[in-house]
Amino acid sequence: MSIEKNIQTVKDFFAAIGRGDKEALLALVAEDIEWIIPGKDWPLAGTYRGHAGLADLLETASRSMETSTEPREFVAQGDRVLVVGFASGRVTATNKPFEDDWIFAITVRDGRLTSIREYIDTQALARAAQMDASGPV
Repeated sequence: MSIEKNIQTVKDFFAAIGRGDKEALLALVAEDIEWIIPGKDWPLAGTYRGHAGLADLLETASRSMETSTEPREFVAQGDRVLVVGFASGRVTATNKPFEDDWIFAITVRDGRLTSIREYIDTQALARAAQMDASGPV
């Protein structure tokens, strides 16, 4: 596929996330997609594989945080699309806010996303998710 089509596929993916359209998301990702979210000590960190993993990630995200994500720039070469963006929100369990500048490295093959690797501010997200023994810090 062309670079322009790959970028449009990724834009469509982020639009579907923004609408909460799970059917559109599944149509845009390969059945064996791998989504890696680095870090620990916050709810979404981990590696998610396949449509079941994507569904698990979306369910965990909807339960554990409120977020607004804004992709701001798309840079592509071959089958790779880098998306530079910003997110803000709050972690539900702690009610703590966070802000996160991020980059997603996405591979698109045959019109579907096959891998996503997030580069995010894991420290900001872990701080927002942190609780002490008596509850939210």
